[in-house]
Amino acid sequence: MSVNIHPTAIVMPGAELGEEVTIGPYSIIGQVARIGKGTVIGAYCEIGTHAGVLPSSAVEIGTNSVIRSGSVIYQNSVFGEGLKTGHRVTLREGISAGAGLQVGTLSDIQGHCSIGQHVRLHSNVHVGQKSTIGDFVWIFPYVVLTNDPHPPSETMEGCVIEDFAVVATMSTVLPGQIVGRGALVGAMTLVKENVPEDMICVGVPGRIVGSTSKVRFKDNGKSVYPWRRHFHRGYPEEVIARWRHEFSQEDDAK
Repeated sequence: MSVNIHPTAIVMPGAELGEEVTIGPYSIIGQVARIGKGTVIGAYCEIGTHAGVLPSSAVEIGTNSVIRSGSVIYQNSVFGEGLKTGHRVTLREGISAGAGLQVGTLSDIQGHCSIGQHVRLHSNVHVGQKSTIGDFVWIFPYVVLTNDPHPPSETMEGCVIEDFAVVATMSTVLPGQIVGRGALVGAMTLVKENVPEDMICVGVPGRIVGSTSKVRFKDNGKSVYPWRRHFHRGYPEEVIARWRHEFSQEDDAK
């Protein structure tokens, strides 16, 4: 097996490393870590930290992942292939995430949550426990998904962000609220009621102001949403082909 482990890194007995894994300086790989083939882990990372909340169990990092310096990933979580973190990211216990998750610098996923395929979280995003995030969701910087309706309490009501939804910068989603499929939450919005599918929510408190179909590009006047009609950067070719087929059928039906 070909692996590249820096001399200052610590790999505990029992850790499983796939082929072509790289471990950077001063990183610690715990004994229950399962690191997929081709993954690169930067300096000063901790993979497989045990919080003492759940019984000790494996953390699985999918193939071809990139874990940047200072990131901490706890036990009892599973991440699909192609996980990418920024620097100093915290991923707590009890996360189940699909392929292609991207988590920006200084973001914090508090665990016990479900995350779909190809989700993109920008920097400084906080995801509270019990959150559910669908496929192809975009969450921009300084967004907070809350979970305690009566802080501080033992009650937790996670937010739900459905497929293709976009939550813009500095927004807060209150406990138990649902942002529907393809919906848009505008910048600096307080979401205190559910946002229906393909609708726009803006303001403090958030209010529904219409369909996402009314948002147009300034240069050509075409509809911005659904964004997957025109934005494909970084997504797998099979996904892009599926989207193109979807919208070509819609165009043919018009």
